[in-house]
Amino acid sequence: MTTKPSYLQLDADAGEIVQFPEPPPEEMTAYYSVNLPGYPGSLAEHFGNPDTTIITSEVAAALMLTADRVGVRYPDLLIAFNVNPAANRARKGYLIPEQGKPPDFVLEVASKTTGEHDETDKRESYARMGVPEYWRFDDTGGEYHSVPLAGDRLVNGVYVPIPIHHTDDDYLWGRSAALNLDLCWENGNLRFRDPATGLYLYTFSQERAARLRAEAAQRAIDAARRQAEDRANAESAARRAAEARAETEAARARQMEAELRRLRNP
Repeated sequence: MTTKPSYLQLDADAGEIVQFPEPPPEEMTAYYSVNLPGYPGSLAEHFGNPDTTIITSEVAAALMLTADRVGVRYPDLLIAFNVNPAANRARKGYLIPEQGKPPDFVLEVASKTTGEHDETDKRESYARMGVPEYWRFDDTGGEYHSVPLAGDRLVNGVYVPIPIHHTDDDYLWGRSAALNLDLCWENGNLRFRDPATGLYLYTFSQERAARLRAEAAQRAIDAARRQAEDRANAESAARRAAEARAETEAARARQMEAELRRLRNP
């Protein structure tokens, strides 16, 4: 009896694209810290190059596509540059041999069920994959991870901690060389800051608020313009009416003068 291999045959053997299996429900931890704020979109706008950049959340990543998920991880945020997004979409996951390189950046968000794994076996998995930077974020401040914010940089196949700066208990940050951005823990919220400008990347709610403010300002400008046009039209109408009255008075005066001349010279 032939034993079925633990890996799925690749495209050349199967004649079609073999997709990664769906993630297990307990891995879905990114919603509030990554997806609800809209970071995949704001990061995509920040980096540009959508044809060669992958920014995705809770999508599989692995060195080998396996039927039983052995060695497959579903990072809460994965970023890779100079890769093939179309292949990632078709595969429903990031297959490292297919992309030709590991992801440049991976982040895991802590939860009650995954917190311990984020700091142990997932860390080992991402090191084996060759991921240059692996970050961990715990919105509780360290209830599920040992610290609120942590990052590791791969050096000679081993993860070395990235310095984390403590401004105070409510604000921590570290510099991602892979992204050239600062990752910040701010009152339990994940923030991305551009060190070149000192500005945060917009969250979805901030972008929406800014758009609403801009739209309100434009409406105010349009209303002021319409009011100015209405005043100008009213003034123009009043001027034309005054000119018409003046012309009427002048015509009446000319008529009276003509009548007086007729009476004086019968």
